[in-house]
Amino acid sequence: MQKVAKFFKVSFSQFEKDWQNAFGEVPQNLQEIYDNIKLPRRATAGSAGYDIFCPINLTVPPKTQILVPTGIRVQMKNGAFLAIFPRSGLGFKFRLQLNNTVGIIDADYFGAENEGHIMLKVFNDSADRVTVEIAQGTGIAQGIFLPFGITEDDDANEIRTGGFGSTT
Repeated sequence: MQKVAKFFKVSFSQFEKDWQNAFGEVPQNLQEIYDNIKLPRRATAGSAGYDIFCPINLTVPPKTQILVPTGIRVQMKNGAFLAIFPRSGLGFKFRLQLNNTVGIIDADYFGAENEGHIMLKVFNDSADRVTVEIAQGTGIAQGIFLPFGITEDDDANEIRTGGFGSTT
């Protein structure tokens, strides 16, 4: 298998900034939360997806969406992107999904102004109105690296600076 990427943490200052944007306040133990962030990894040698772990104990009430700063970023070779999907167990059991259905992390996102911080907006669409509890360190999503192509007449030459919606 071809190796196309490497995961890193974002800086603590970026994590703190994005945490405050997501939750409005910064807990006193944020440094401890940051220190305990687990980089994504595959569960088995045959797994396609890299589990992305929840950095905190998370409670998602029914019909609620929560923005989760993961504390991670990924550096990829050109010609690859990271597709992020919900963990199948959480989707199947609780209908926990990503608000944008599938996250697309481009190779040039690593150098964005926010350090390429991967943020997940999860939505609890439980038909049974079940509150979903996700423990810190539990897989919340999974990322799969995929190749892509471009057209022969492609002329994209802009440089990425931001994250969500920054190119449109």
